[in-house]
Amino acid sequence: MTLPPFLSVPALAARHGFFTREGGVSTGAFAALNGSLGGQDARENVLENRARAARALGADPALMVGLTQVHGAAVVPVETPWAPGAGPAADAMVTARGGVALAIVTADCAPVLFADAAAGVIGAAHAGWRGALAGVLEATVAAMVTLGARREAIKAAIGPCIAQRSYEVGADLRAAVLAQDPGNERFFFQGRDPAHWQFDLPGFCAARLAAAGIAGAALPTSDTVTEEARFFSHRRRVLAGGGAIGHQMSVIVL
Repeated sequence: MTLPPFLSVPALAARHGFFTREGGVSTGAFAALNGSLGGQDARENVLENRARAARALGADPALMVGLTQVHGAAVVPVETPWAPGAGPAADAMVTARGGVALAIVTADCAPVLFADAAAGVIGAAHAGWRGALAGVLEATVAAMVTLGARREAIKAAIGPCIAQRSYEVGADLRAAVLAQDPGNERFFFQGRDPAHWQFDLPGFCAARLAAAGIAGAALPTSDTVTEEARFFSHRRRVLAGGGAIGHQMSVIVL
């Protein structure tokens, strides 16, 4: 069996992978490495896909955990792994337990992986615009510090997500982001008409991390919307009229 390919960031200094949609067993709209148990894909296929991702990183599939992601800012410390699909409602996890693999799923939102390799503490966060605005990234850093990480030693990497050129938003989203800080205007440029803007989600996440003391977060070079052969995309599905969708996985392990 060929293990699925993944992208990595050497500066993170921990075993991790930003997986694409390649290398799994799912079919149809979920082809092929769908990692989400919350959709309509066959459970046995998703479990096999998740196991393949874990093995690609040298991890035990039984020690890989995920969340019921809700676009919030809650962070869960992981000590004892739970069963697949039984994850709590949260959008980030941290752990200092060796062997535990933290997995989040995305289909345009930003996956963010964290590590303080010296302290032996890792984290993983799902950051859509709502979660990022609510402070999920800062909350993840704080939770890692509680487990013994040093803020100045934490490295972070933002994985493949929707790029600014593909992320057209309306006045409501822009107003919510600017209401928190008018300086966030720098993450928008004018869209196709006066009522639309293009939002820089990865840049917004990187700025939030820098303000939290995590400078130099690695940024993605991929756009999940335009690279259909490599990534699932919620925005692309909407533009195509709807239908089923898969989610790629981002995983980090001690």
